Amino acid sequence: MAVQLPTPEQIRAAAAEVGLSLTDADVQSYIGLIKPNVDAYNLVDALPDDLPPVKYPRTPGRFPTPEENPRNAWYVKTSIKGADSGPLKGKKVAVKDNVMVAGVPMMNGNSILEGYVPDVDATVVQRLLDAGAEIAGKTHCESYCISGGSHTGAKGPVHNPHKMGYSAGGSSSGSGVVVALGEVPMALGGDQGGSIRMPAGWCGIYGMKPTHGLVPYTGIMPIEIYVDHTGPMTASVEDNALMLEVIAGPDGYDPRQFSPKVHKYTQALGAGVKGMKIALVKEGFGRPESERAVDEKVRQGAELFKKLGATVDEVSIPMHLLGPAIWTPIGVEGIAQTMMLGDGYGLSRQDLYVTSLIDKLHGWQLRANELSETTKVLTTMGVYIKKYHGTHYYGKAVNLSRKLTEAYDKVLEQYDLLLMPTLPMKAQPLPPADAPREVYFQRALEMIGNTCPFDISHHPAMTLPCGMIDGLPAALMLIGKHFDELTIYRAAHAFEQAGDWKKL
Repeated sequence: MAVQLPTPEQIRAAAAEVGLSLTDADVQSYIGLIKPNVDAYNLVDALPDDLPPVKYPRTPGRFPTPEENPRNAWYVKTSIKGADSGPLKGKKVAVKDNVMVAGVPMMNGNSILEGYVPDVDATVVQRLLDAGAEIAGKTHCESYCISGGSHTGAKGPVHNPHKMGYSAGGSSSGSGVVVALGEVPMALGGDQGGSIRMPAGWCGIYGMKPTHGLVPYTGIMPIEIYVDHTGPMTASVEDNALMLEVIAGPDGYDPRQFSPKVHKYTQALGAGVKGMKIALVKEGFGRPESERAVDEKVRQGAELFKKLGATVDEVSIPMHLLGPAIWTPIGVEGIAQTMMLGDGYGLSRQDLYVTSLIDKLHGWQLRANELSETTKVLTTMGVYIKKYHGTHYYGKAVNLSRKLTEAYDKVLEQYDLLLMPTLPMKAQPLPPADAPREVYFQRALEMIGNTCPFDISHHPAMTLPCGMIDGLPAALMLIGKHFDELTIYRAAHAFEQAGDWKKL
């Protein structure tokens, strides 16, 4: 049997965790009352799991050699061929290693998960294959995706495609690198605090965080349901729009999806920006961590939009500066309660629960010292907050996120898009292996100020490369109305077609 009837000692220990004091008679009574419920658990255990079938043949692939993986971007190389025809026929796609590909190893950047092989394809992977794509492999990501830098993965740091020894951004670090290097034209990324947009920005490619719930997260290891997003990272705007067309829409599993509005995104390409109104958000510039050179490149990008026929006005959204603080309780407690103590899923929602992943994650406390420093610190903080404050601040932050959303929406009533730097700084040097914890932690989270607010306001946001500084890319971010990715693609494509972004 999968579930054993508890011993008296186990009953006493479980009761003590919830503050109960039991007599010997109580313990025997509890065991008797629990037995029929244990029988029900074992009946459930004997039933087959209800998981979607795997459609396309594949092999586990292989781990690349250092010589063919000099920037440490790939985790596994494989070749899984999709349908014989479709809009992505002939396209190779890399998959971030928190996304399940059946039969192919997945470790999500952490040694605790190493050796896990999923038994299902994530919905987005299934859709890519159905559209004719070929899955070329899994890319390294940050340890449990808890970093905006690219130095926390258990297999070593991922290096910037433009300059060795510098961060590629995180947590979708490997995906950004393999696209920037031209090894694949498109890749899947994930975004809870900026983890599509940050590596896309520092690698010099195009990354779209869609509206929350537009793309199903089913079959992807979650951090926190309120901020989980997945989306395309590509070498061109056209491929980005095409990829989103393929992966968007409800799948019947994901509770993040509330009547998503899906469009033919490639139809926006070529329309230009004449007559478009863009709001340059003052608070996205001149942050304490901002580099003046990055701000200047982004303002030059805004001037290019003007030359292309858009109206660009500077606006003030003071609440934008509160976005990171409001994000913090949601992110921290989501990490601790959902991803860690909840074995990747937590409770109280309809979903496709991949129980093999739950089993692999359960009992992680026995190997907690293998977690990255960012995961250790934020999990400890989340447990501390839960013990002494319950879920008070998580709930208040969710409430405040609606006020933040309203602040952006008020401006978006008058403007088509918001514009600001994706990252306030260019890529930073990777911290050395013996860096103090404080430096390691700083390099993981110092860049998220402009990106994380839109994970809790749920607006679509896309990063565009807009110039080079000291051999490293700068990037601007366009933010649109909910489910209005069309307008973002319209502007992004016009910007891309205006000239070589490296020469801006």
